[in-house]
Amino acid sequence: MRAELSATGAGAGAAPVEYAVAVERFLAQACLSPASRRVYRISLAGWAWALVGQPPPAGSQRRGARPPVVPLALLDHGDAPAKLAAAVALRAGRADTRTVNREISALRSAAGWWLDMGWIGRDPTAGLRHRTTGVAARPALSDRQAAAVFELPAGLREQALWRLLRDTGSPADEILALDVTAVDLARRQARSPAPSLAQARSLPQARSAPQAPSLAWAPATSQLLAWLLAGRPYGPVFLTDRRAPSGAPAADVCPVTGRARMSYRRAAEIFTTRTRSLDPAGHGWTLHQLRRPTPAR
Repeated sequence: MRAELSATGAGAGAAPVEYAVAVERFLAQACLSPASRRVYRISLAGWAWALVGQPPPAGSQRRGARPPVVPLALLDHGDAPAKLAAAVALRAGRADTRTVNREISALRSAAGWWLDMGWIGRDPTAGLRHRTTGVAARPALSDRQAAAVFELPAGLREQALWRLLRDTGSPADEILALDVTAVDLARRQARSPAPSLAQARSLPQARSAPQAPSLAWAPATSQLLAWLLAGRPYGPVFLTDRRAPSGAPAADVCPVTGRARMSYRRAAEIFTTRTRSLDPAGHGWTLHQLRRPTPAR
């Protein structure tokens, strides 16, 4: 995947002193859509705490937290791989496997480019491995568990999103990429996002499963969507609570409310937090678990 993120000349020059500056130079030359660039920036910023040996903020405190200033040279220290591995283990207990793997992929891509540029002397991510046990260890929610989720005191946005995920069995990033114009409430279906749009919500390293021609859902879900989309003829289906920041891609901003498209990271965080009381282990469930169980053969 290094070829997709090859240097175009924008990152040439003397090695930056700070990790944050190196991140921005990497992003400046990367062949990424604005939405993917934003996901990379958030993912890469999250590693800053690990590099200085600090635990990152958890839950809602993570949003908007200012990362510590990190010398880029720390990536060459002998303890950097161990710090990053410990951060992955900690993050795996707070986020689902898809999110953790995206963050690992982002750091791998950036570190590989910095290594090619001669800004670091070793690859601190060489020992990191994508998580493969999280999904297997967390089976799909049973109908009874899903019913308990739908009874939680959550807002209209969350209830519509959760039911849509359960009905369609589609990945959360694909559902979050839906636009209002793709939704047909009368037929209770929607056109799947184009591959490029869906991939903009994921890192390029992630392999996307073949997409179905359309998504379909139950009547109750269609009613929730009708209430959610009332008065909104265009824009993203699922929106954040706040207005979009200046410079946000037009495709990710609602022209009626001015709010931004909801991110996978935020949707996953809300679901895990809200379902903590339902999870016997007390950790909270993941959005991936909303898929329907596979029938036994």
